[in-house]
Amino acid sequence: MSVTVPSNSTQPVETIYVDDHRVSCDGGGGALGHPKVWYEMGEEGQVECLYCGRLYVSKAGASAH
Repeated sequence: MSVTVPSNSTQPVETIYVDDHRVSCDGGGGALGHPKVWYEMGEEGQVECLYCGRLYVSKAGASAH
């Protein structure tokens, strides 16, 4: 099963708040997910998965090392 996001969508599929500046995403669907990818938060404090559209947001006060 795949998730289709309308091209005019302004909301992420899911927002996940994290404590670290580096996150990984595998789509959360086990065999139905996507390859594991790693992202750095960068200056914005958030990053969107290019495969599934999940938005990872750094929690307030999270370490940036």
